[in-house]
Amino acid sequence: MALRAATGGCRWLARALAAPALARVPPLPPPPPPPPPAAAASGLLLARARFASTAGQGPAGEGPQRRVVVVRITSPFAWLRTRFYYLLIRLYFDQEFSIEEFTRGAKQAFSVVSKLLSQRKLELLDELVSAEVLQVLKEKISLLPDSHRDALAADIDSIMYTTEGDVRIYYDDDGRKFVSILMCFWYLNGANLPDEVPGETKVFQVVFGDESSKEKKHLLTANYEFQREFTEGAKPDWTITRIEHPRLLE
Repeated sequence: MALRAATGGCRWLARALAAPALARVPPLPPPPPPPPPAAAASGLLLARARFASTAGQGPAGEGPQRRVVVVRITSPFAWLRTRFYYLLIRLYFDQEFSIEEFTRGAKQAFSVVSKLLSQRKLELLDELVSAEVLQVLKEKISLLPDSHRDALAADIDSIMYTTEGDVRIYYDDDGRKFVSILMCFWYLNGANLPDEVPGETKVFQVVFGDESSKEKKHLLTANYEFQREFTEGAKPDWTITRIEHPRLLE
């Protein structure tokens, strides 16, 4: 289950995450196109608002459609900085690196790891998560209430938005070369959490059928950092070296 790089660039994540069968939410019908975002110069990673949305409807002919839209406003400076690092990765480390392929694989990794955390199957994370992070997780997971542990799990179809939080290229004292990419995820989860907890959560009520049938979802955030050593002779593995579920896993 290692996050192993294949010869063809970043396709490692998509291929290496063959995990035990996990329940998947059926694909939702495509949403109508969002309205044009307004230009902005604050936030992280992009120069305009970005949208990720899903649409749902009950059984045929029952009730109106519901959409969830996540908006992220990002700065041109941060966007240029991350693209410059991607260029360096392609020039000096991996000529076939693609942030689009990396993002798709990272979403799969996040979904697999978050579900294993929720199920307390930490023994299956040995080759996915660094030993230091795994030790901390074992201590924290054992103390979590059931509702918070359930809220860790993210079906891949419930991930509303994904973006890069930070990219680093660095050398350690022994001259080894590393690349780390922090990925930020927003996902919907139906765990039975109080409306005011966690603090960074927004609550959506998605109605299927009539108004008497409501499904309440929490919009939660998570940060996962992926690291790979690019020293000559090093194993081409990406390892998760940081896992954060704000106000859930602290």
